[in-house]
Amino acid sequence: MNRYFKIFFKNIAGVLPLAIFFLTVSCEEDLAQKYAKKKKDFASQILYNTQVIQHDSGRVMLKVKAPIVEKYEFVDTPYVETKKGLYIEFYDKKTPKTPGKLWANYAKMIEAKQFYVAKGDVKIINPEGQTFKMQSLYWDKSKRRMYTRDTVYITDKDGNILIGAHGMNAKDDFSSYSLYSSFGSANAQKLPEMKK
Repeated sequence: MNRYFKIFFKNIAGVLPLAIFFLTVSCEEDLAQKYAKKKKDFASQILYNTQVIQHDSGRVMLKVKAPIVEKYEFVDTPYVETKKGLYIEFYDKKTPKTPGKLWANYAKMIEAKQFYVAKGDVKIINPEGQTFKMQSLYWDKSKRRMYTRDTVYITDKDGNILIGAHGMNAKDDFSSYSLYSSFGSANAQKLPEMKK
């Protein structure tokens, strides 16, 4: 009987490390699956009544106000959201005393991709006094382009109105823009006089 115990223990001694290895690997996979399924799309930071002022070389470049700012850091592509609206004043070197302004009901900023979204009653007033209204606006900062496929309403100080029925593509400083399927009306009193 002693001989059978020796054979049995030799077999167990050879199989035991393999069993421990498979159990460990199996447990690690279970833990990896468990943590991979954990919810990651929650705000890691929430800021209330936010006011941010961005400076460059002592000059104000940007002022941002938002009732709630939520930062999502634990997702694959981190982003920041303002779900209850936002107001921005942006300053240009050409017109440092007259800021451009932007209002929106919602905004999302994906800083790693330099991509920004504004939605819900988006209104922009550029330093020249033109007002742009639309329901959504997308800004690709790396390409310095802003665009939308929503109807865009543009008014200026003279009462002229332009409408882009199928959207707009613009430089991010609104120094030039293209409207799609556009039409409008002009204030006849402010039109330049035609020479005969």
